[in-house]
Amino acid sequence: MAVITVKDKQFETYLSDEMIQSRIRELAAEINRDYAGTKPLFIAILNGSFMFAADLFKNLDIEAEICFIKLASYKGMKSTGKVVTSIGLEEDLFGKDVIIVEDIVDTGKTLHHFLPKLKHQQPRSLKIATLLHKKEATQYPLHPDYTGFEIPNKFVVGYGLDYDGLGRNLKEIYQLV
Repeated sequence: MAVITVKDKQFETYLSDEMIQSRIRELAAEINRDYAGTKPLFIAILNGSFMFAADLFKNLDIEAEICFIKLASYKGMKSTGKVVTSIGLEEDLFGKDVIIVEDIVDTGKTLHHFLPKLKHQQPRSLKIATLLHKKEATQYPLHPDYTGFEIPNKFVVGYGLDYDGLGRNLKEIYQLV
């Protein structure tokens, strides 16, 4: 098991690139089946979901659209408790099938504050696809519809997830030692 240093913390390999890519292909197959004959709109939450969103999108066979929104509630290794929107949503969601793409559902605070804004636009359906879900850390009534991996309540970096902006470029996912 490889140990790496990001900034001032040590992390060990948790999920390999092969495991991540295999699970993404499985999620894409589920979405392809569930949305056959439709054209869903994927809303990827930046910055963390960019790698997951790109790989998921590459594995879709259905017609689909994608857009990005920047929401944040983390600083360092802890949630700030405030959800900040840096880049807003410009697409009209009325009558559309919408799939939110998240890197990780942790406490659930970010989505808890964002989902009512989306529901207000009256999409036909609204689902959540997340690469990682820290079920034991979730404090809000959120149930992702597509989950890559359920993980323990440990801090993780890599594959889009960061520690103070660093580590996003790693192909694997690492957990704090």
